[in-house]
Amino acid sequence: MTNMKMAKLGLLFDRNEAEKRWSSNQNVFEMFLFEVLNHLRIPYEVLDAEDSFDNNDVLISVLTGDRHELGDKLIDYVGSGGTLISYGGLDCIKGILGLTSEKIDSKGYAFISDILSKKMPPLRFLSADPWKAVDESLAIDPSGSLCRTNKSMDGNSGNAIPAFQQIRYGNGSVHRWAIHIPETIVGIQQGTKPVTEDGLPAPDGTADLAENLLKADDGFELDWEMDRSFTETGIPYFPHPYADLWKEALVGHLLTCVRDMGLTLPFLDYWPSNVKNMAMISHDSDLNVDESALLTLETLKEENVQSTWCMIPPGYSPSIYEKIKEDGHEIAFHYNALHKDDGVWSEEAFSEQLKAVEKMTSTEQILSNKNHYTLFEGWGELFSWCEKYGIEADQTRGPSKKGNVGFLFGTCHPYFPAAWADEKNRFYNTLEIGFLTQDLNHHSLADTSVIQPFLHGVKRVDGVAHFLFHQFHIYDQPKVREAIIQLIRMAKKQGFTFWTCSQINQWERDRRKLILKDGKGQVEIQGHLNHEGFTVLIPLLKNEKAGHEEEVTEKFGLLCRRVGVASPILNEDRRVGNG
Repeated sequence: MTNMKMAKLGLLFDRNEAEKRWSSNQNVFEMFLFEVLNHLRIPYEVLDAEDSFDNNDVLISVLTGDRHELGDKLIDYVGSGGTLISYGGLDCIKGILGLTSEKIDSKGYAFISDILSKKMPPLRFLSADPWKAVDESLAIDPSGSLCRTNKSMDGNSGNAIPAFQQIRYGNGSVHRWAIHIPETIVGIQQGTKPVTEDGLPAPDGTADLAENLLKADDGFELDWEMDRSFTETGIPYFPHPYADLWKEALVGHLLTCVRDMGLTLPFLDYWPSNVKNMAMISHDSDLNVDESALLTLETLKEENVQSTWCMIPPGYSPSIYEKIKEDGHEIAFHYNALHKDDGVWSEEAFSEQLKAVEKMTSTEQILSNKNHYTLFEGWGELFSWCEKYGIEADQTRGPSKKGNVGFLFGTCHPYFPAAWADEKNRFYNTLEIGFLTQDLNHHSLADTSVIQPFLHGVKRVDGVAHFLFHQFHIYDQPKVREAIIQLIRMAKKQGFTFWTCSQINQWERDRRKLILKDGKGQVEIQGHLNHEGFTVLIPLLKNEKAGHEEEVTEKFGLLCRRVGVASPILNEDRRVGNG
């Protein structure tokens, strides 16, 4: 490999504009771009409006507002050869370029495969702000298209509204997505407003959300008709991890831009070097029948899998917890806010129940939680309680009905949720790891025909295949026990490794301590990681060939050099890649 030339990436975040919006209780979900890049450890520098942009090969406009002086500064940067990327926004240069907005007042689907180096299904978006030219002499290359439905053929129509425009100006260019991608990701993963009322039920009767219980799925943003598919047995499910696919589109486009400039940006693979795909099983103890716990333990031991046991008071007999721990399973919390089960939604109840579970299980510090019935109110109350009382990972965001299983919230990635405007959209220090479905083969829920499409969807984006099984249903309904065995065997055959929630949480937190830097033609790794080996991926340049001894893999549509690094790294710098 010749000396690697790492791109200098700047993220422009106009703090004054952000404060202005927060003071008016407006969300700045554009900030979720930081979470997307942080997850991959892509190196970047945060810039304010007053900083110089000149040293950056690529500048991403995270938030800019419409100040004319900033617009002039950005135009100068582009004109002198810079590459400026934006996801919606950039109103401060719109007039300078002779462009106007072409507002879209509805949600829809983006056909974007022609923008990227890989094929994508039509991706659901929640808001978009396409531009159109007033000055026809401006050099604009439009691509992709925005449509109201995912069945439209407008992707091949010359009259379609473009999803993406590359605008050549001076010696540089503006790459502008019409879609507000970070906001769309947040909206799909967390909803677009606090949960204060029941959601709309599925028109086919398979998911009655109007039951006077506030739950996570009351705030979902997918479409019952457009976004569901059906298995061969007729089970409806949401097949596409839209939020994760938008992350891939965003990152794939960025890496392609950098590669086309003769540069590269390294990033960290999602899982340890010895893990091909990740799976997780969790349980909710609910009725607390000892016999159900014993049968679940026996089943898991036979299949050599460790799982996460979410416990609700009054719990099992004390001897059960000794067996759970002996077999390597995780003791977790199952917060109960269900009135009919004597629960209440309050911080006090959360704290008292958590202490009761820690005491009854003889566990010093419980690290993860899933809410009973997936009850969820407001926006960030649950996450703030988790932060305060030491819960580092939550699993509540998943389907509660037969008809809304799958990628209901568009993601299978662990992520740190964004707060509302009143907390300046900060990231909660609680990792969300949602689930796909529960109790397969239960007489009133989905059957095992969803296993393969779920595993396929998770593998596509390198997420977590998280399945929930209640111990009581494993015991009470033999077909549910058959389903968990079938899941485990299918997943293992396809290269999945099963971890507990606490293991996934620890890995994700540890890997984010690593910093990738330019080390004079090599990738310099700084940080502390006392864990399994990990993998750094370095996109190849156009027409570059890897050496005979080097491993190459495809990621985000680009060929990447795969460099394994042994752990632990203990407060020292390492360099990878041949200089």
